[in-house]
Amino acid sequence: MFKSSSIFSDSKQHFLILDALRGVASIVVVLFHVLEIYSGSDHTKQLINHGYLAVDFFFMLSGYVMAHAYDDRWGSMTMTDFFKRRLIRLHPMIIVGMTVGALCFYFGESAYFPKIAETSVTQMLVVMLIGYTLIPVPLSMDIRGWHEMHPLNGPAWSLFFEYIANILHVLILRRLPNLILGILVGLAALNLIHMAVTSPNGDVIGGWAIEPEQLRIGFTRLLFPYMAGMLLRRAVQVKSGKNTFLLSSLLLVLVLSMPRIGGHETLWANGLYDSLTIILMFPIIVYLGAIGQVNDAKTEKLCTFLGDISYPLYIVHFPFAYVFYAWVDTNKIPLAQGFVVGLALLAFTVLLSYALLKYVDEPVRKWLAKRFIKA
Repeated sequence: MFKSSSIFSDSKQHFLILDALRGVASIVVVLFHVLEIYSGSDHTKQLINHGYLAVDFFFMLSGYVMAHAYDDRWGSMTMTDFFKRRLIRLHPMIIVGMTVGALCFYFGESAYFPKIAETSVTQMLVVMLIGYTLIPVPLSMDIRGWHEMHPLNGPAWSLFFEYIANILHVLILRRLPNLILGILVGLAALNLIHMAVTSPNGDVIGGWAIEPEQLRIGFTRLLFPYMAGMLLRRAVQVKSGKNTFLLSSLLLVLVLSMPRIGGHETLWANGLYDSLTIILMFPIIVYLGAIGQVNDAKTEKLCTFLGDISYPLYIVHFPFAYVFYAWVDTNKIPLAQGFVVGLALLAFTVLLSYALLKYVDEPVRKWLAKRFIKA
């Protein structure tokens, strides 16, 4: 889902604007989650309504970048090397995210999360340790009450599917010719449209629980964008062009912030929007980001910063959102006040993410790479 670390970099082209788009999407996700409590269970009232599609965008970016970074290196790299690289890139922050989730857990105690009061410290620590492995916990260990496979840090579900994508990539997808991959992409697109337009909620939201229907949603959301990203990288020639950072960022924010399409009587319309956004708009945005070239120092610094914070921000922000939800629910905080505090929460998590990147994630990855990756 996220870029390879610079400690694994080679002479290949580096897509700086794609890194930045990942950061833009992560910021939208934080705002989406901050405002989510004010919609209750009515998705039609959700502000920044389609922020959940950022996950599908991440999957497409991942397929694109993974195909670019690895698909011509298998003669000099074993599967073991590949999995070492992916674990070193992703797993330190997964552990950090679960730890943050554990530290924040009891601060979310409220009527909004009734199971927290019933959860012992020992139970919570067991869930944390399992979370360190990214193995989903069963519903019997749901200590929050939201049926999440990772109740200390909900967004980790997408990293679980990212690992599945990496396994499929190395074992199957990288071996497929473009024709076969293209057929699979087409079938996955039809399946995505069907799931979205027939969804009882009129969207593609879901994938975070170890339940048959939730797993179906998770795999559907994973397969099309990941394989489409791979095919896009293989089939479309990339030529550096003008600075497309602003255009691609605005398009991404627009599609993620679009108000709900239709209402309760036409739920299929929003499902169609979701699926067509993933199938048509996201490839365009990824392509624009890939062909873009940053030519001025200020934009380069901004893109680098957004890329740097993208993964840490995504994986550490939600434990604080749980606490925010409890505060809003317990104190009946109005939207205007909650939004101001939410902006402060965004600023705090951005700064925390950058600090964790520089003082924890990068040093740990550098040490692990030096010890376990052959030069």
